[in-house]
Amino acid sequence: MRDGSGNEYSIIFSQAGAYARGFDHESPMSPYRVNPPMPWPGLFDTVPEVFHSQVTEPAFCDEAGIPLATVCFWREYGDVEWRAGTIKSMPEAAKDDGSVEWLFDVLLDGRPEAYQEFAEEYYEVAVNLEAVRSVYALQPLTQSIVSVLNPEFDLASLEEDLAEIGYAYSG
Repeated sequence: MRDGSGNEYSIIFSQAGAYARGFDHESPMSPYRVNPPMPWPGLFDTVPEVFHSQVTEPAFCDEAGIPLATVCFWREYGDVEWRAGTIKSMPEAAKDDGSVEWLFDVLLDGRPEAYQEFAEEYYEVAVNLEAVRSVYALQPLTQSIVSVLNPEFDLASLEEDLAEIGYAYSG
């Protein structure tokens, strides 16, 4: 997820489990809070070996290889709960704006209606709920669904993005 304002998250599902990282560009935990930039202390210290490659995955780092993350959590196959690193507490003067919650709120809600509400507010356009439901149901993306969601795009222009995330489509 990239919101176009500098905030993003990624969730990787593999046979080892699931790894997630998020980046709130205004968070006091941003790697850019110091010079040279570096991740927040403790954020990645206990990431299991099976997920180490995700920490430095170029798609999740800036041009200098600095991980773009203000939150990181994972769940190995067989775990009974999600885990996260033991991070250093923020100074009292720093204010946490709840970025962990708002970065993932639409995802955690899980309803197509929640995404529709988010998209209508964020993009200031009407969003077709049936098209959103089709995507939530993981139906192959078609030109007609793309056109309903955004008439300025065609399916061919999305093929690289769809391949990157492994989403099925039919031309």
